[in-house]
Amino acid sequence: MTPTRLARLLAVAATAALLTPMAPAHADGPSEPPGTEPSAAAPVKVDPTDPDLKLPEGATLAGAKVLDIKSVVEDQSGEERREDTNADVTFALQAEVLFGKDSAKLGPEARARITAIAEEIEKQKATRVRVFGFTDNLGSSAHGDVLSKRRANAVQAVLDQDLNAPDVTFEVRGYGEQYPIADNSTEAGRKKNRRVEVSFPRTAR
Repeated sequence: MTPTRLARLLAVAATAALLTPMAPAHADGPSEPPGTEPSAAAPVKVDPTDPDLKLPEGATLAGAKVLDIKSVVEDQSGEERREDTNADVTFALQAEVLFGKDSAKLGPEARARITAIAEEIEKQKATRVRVFGFTDNLGSSAHGDVLSKRRANAVQAVLDQDLNAPDVTFEVRGYGEQYPIADNSTEAGRKKNRRVEVSFPRTAR
């Protein structure tokens, strides 16, 4: 094969690779419970004719896109995590902080931690609160579903009492071993997965 012919073949292959649509990347990480995905709606309208945009001659403006900025703060022990996005606030408390082993009865430390979350809900003036329970993958799936729901109910009951606000509505679910946030093959990972999450819209600016 002549060098010229080889160069042409390589050029054709490179062009084909550029024009071939790529399959969407498969996400190996944990998915999120339905309805908790970040919103892609643009917060403000962008005027493509605004002279301050200073677009080059003949250029056009792409559609507006929102980048969801997430801030995650976790205490040193990993017992509590707070996530802030453009739209929501989420607290995740490890089950060991709230409950005894294989129990849905709140322990002595639980009340203060849940009350602190209630104070943040009041600060954000949120009227919709999600309380989701999760377990690791040890034991049966059915047992994990029941235990995670009972734990979510226990946390919701304290939040409801602390808030004492009839306009606040709760969505309470037990997801069992679904939606892990860490590797279930290690005890450290399973400890993170045994948790109760409380999330609500960010309304205070």
